[in-house]
Amino acid sequence: MALTGNRILCNNQFSLRRPILLPSNSSTTYWSQGRRSQFTVLAAKKFTSGKNKRSTSISTKEPVKEEEEEFQKINISIGGSEDGGGGATAMIDDGFVMPQLPGLETDFWEGPQWDGFGFFVQYMWAFGVLFSLIACGIAVATYNDGAADFKATPVYKEAIQSQNLLEEPEASGSDVFESNPTEEAPNPSHLLLINFCYSQSINCFLDIFTLQETMSVVDEPLYPIAVLIDELKNEDIQLRLNSIRRLSTIARVLGEERTRKELIPFLSENNDDDDEVLLAMAEELGVFIPYVGGVEHARVLLPPLEGLCSVEETCVREKAVESLCRIGSQMRESDLVESFIPLVKRLAAGEWFTARVSSCGLFHIAYPSAPEPLKNELRTIYSQLCQDDMPMVRRAAATNLGKFAATIEQPHLKTDIMSMFETLTQDDQDSVRLLAVEDCAALGKLLEPKDCVAQILPVIVNFAQDKSWRVRYMVANQLYEFCEAVGPEATRTDLVPAYVRLLRDNEAEVRIAAAGKVTKFCRILSPELAIQHILPCVKELSSDSSQHVRSALASVIMGMAPILGKDATIEQLLPIFLSLLKDEFPDVRLNIISKLDQVNQVIGIDLLSQSLLPAIVELAEDRHWRVRLAIIEYIPLLGSQLGVGFFYDKLGALCMQWLKDKVYSIRDAAANNVKRLAEEFGPTWAMEHIIPQVLDMINDPHYLYRMTILHAISLLAPVMGSEITCSKLLPVIIAASKDRVPNVKFNVAKVLQSVIPIVEQSVVENTIRPCLVELSEDPDVDVRFFANQALQATK
Repeated sequence: MALTGNRILCNNQFSLRRPILLPSNSSTTYWSQGRRSQFTVLAAKKFTSGKNKRSTSISTKEPVKEEEEEFQKINISIGGSEDGGGGATAMIDDGFVMPQLPGLETDFWEGPQWDGFGFFVQYMWAFGVLFSLIACGIAVATYNDGAADFKATPVYKEAIQSQNLLEEPEASGSDVFESNPTEEAPNPSHLLLINFCYSQSINCFLDIFTLQETMSVVDEPLYPIAVLIDELKNEDIQLRLNSIRRLSTIARVLGEERTRKELIPFLSENNDDDDEVLLAMAEELGVFIPYVGGVEHARVLLPPLEGLCSVEETCVREKAVESLCRIGSQMRESDLVESFIPLVKRLAAGEWFTARVSSCGLFHIAYPSAPEPLKNELRTIYSQLCQDDMPMVRRAAATNLGKFAATIEQPHLKTDIMSMFETLTQDDQDSVRLLAVEDCAALGKLLEPKDCVAQILPVIVNFAQDKSWRVRYMVANQLYEFCEAVGPEATRTDLVPAYVRLLRDNEAEVRIAAAGKVTKFCRILSPELAIQHILPCVKELSSDSSQHVRSALASVIMGMAPILGKDATIEQLLPIFLSLLKDEFPDVRLNIISKLDQVNQVIGIDLLSQSLLPAIVELAEDRHWRVRLAIIEYIPLLGSQLGVGFFYDKLGALCMQWLKDKVYSIRDAAANNVKRLAEEFGPTWAMEHIIPQVLDMINDPHYLYRMTILHAISLLAPVMGSEITCSKLLPVIIAASKDRVPNVKFNVAKVLQSVIPIVEQSVVENTIRPCLVELSEDPDVDVRFFANQALQATK
């Protein structure tokens, strides 16, 4: 390197670090090595010339060995001259320590030793592709070898031997629910094959092909069973639900003993599942007696159902109670005493209200088979449930009181049960009192008439005036049942006034319930009482401010005509009928129309046609299409009642008019109506009055109406017979195949297909088939599809 003639300080070793310039008389350069160092002062000989006195240099071409020897000079005394050229060297120790500069240490993860590893990581994808191609090649070349090799292995032989489990399910002592169910389940064709594939470990493709090949050879029905058992503990709710719904299949395979010892305990421990799964379990266990060994082992089904009776979901508890009742009704009397009655007592004493609610539905099963001391205890427990702190428990007790009372002896019925009933009727919760209303009818049938009048009738009268409209609603729904229990005299003096108050109740919901039962209540009464007390209320309800009240009345008022007789119907009911037929609410009109036949039986067709037919014709053109649809549905009935001539004069034009209605449902119903009229009045009448008018509409400008006529023709053809179909209907159908609208043309193909069974084969070959061949070449794809479909029917 080229240097100037200034002095340079060098340490005893040559270093490539950056030089450090120190201030001096001349520029000085230091090479530091770390700690305190001794420096050698080298004086370079100055070479001057007259031309360029600044050009002083040290040759860089000297041998390396000589340069190193110079740098290794130490402790040279100051002033010593080496070459007489004016240079001098000296040992200097100024006490300065050079610091260790950061970043000078070599990192372990840097260097050429990692180059090979980096290359592998960079091109790892290429190695993966290469290995995959090799594996695919091996799999394709050897996939047939796996199945053949598998048959010779001990795994396959053990799989075949395990088929005997179907005939001897008790032979296995393992518990499929204590370990992995798929390991113990008798499934040789799939699960053991997986173990074989693991042991072979050739590659994934070989495993798949071996599995498919072997499954096609081994006929083993137990694989689905193992899957079902495995799915009982699956995290997916749908899989668990699917498995629970097939518990009977699992039980048949496991056998009766293993079902009792393994499956049922497993279900008992897993009652904290989702509500859907628990509901399915409760339903399945109700029919599980044949799978546990019959009624002598039915008691093993009680523990899982007892757990389900305590869950929070109402529908699960109700289904569990239903299953317990079904099982208890089949159990032996000794098992009921030993197992079922203790279960009822445990539930009734449960800390959580859900168990006590469920227990109320089981007393009527447990009580008949209980010995006398237990019967007294059960009656006492039920009485406590009727006074429970939780309203939900009292509601359950009120709901099931009638069932429980049906199993009680007559002496206890008048004392214990009536005491419970009185407690429930005076409950401060209206939800409990309204359920007690249902018990009135049930208890009234069990008591003698005099006891019923003395104990039940006052409760009914009070309930009819209860402050809660929901209680009055329940009374209005069931009052007619009480009439049969208390007798005609009490009905006339007490229940009729109560029913009149309900018909005039302030709440519309109560009036709706009372109006819906007016016909049933009038059947119990004499016509005179009905006309005197009930009919005035009916007139008021026909103009009630609530449309739902009028609709409820319209649905039953026609049934009053046979009860009141012809004169009262004409005089009292017909004005109400006409008023309701003109009601602005469509449902009211529909309910009147649907019961016209009941009025016809009483007043006759002449009076019906004079009074009600104009209103019916007006409704046939109602702006609400549902009203028109209801009229169409009752046209054949009216036709049979009015007669052929009268019907055609009054309603014939309407039947044709409906074929051109704007609503498709009306047009479709009108086409079916034409068919039903042809069936009612015969082909001759239809040929004279219906067919000509129908065929005239085939040329209507609107294609939707033309399609409706084609539909009507397809319905009329079976009724009219082969001769009329070939002479009158078929030419019209063939002409319609030339229509410009594709929708009409493919409907022609469908109509021709429906006509083929009716006409003779010669007509099919000469007329229908050529038309279909022509349609099969139509540019429209739908026309071609239906034409080809019809052609298939001609072969």
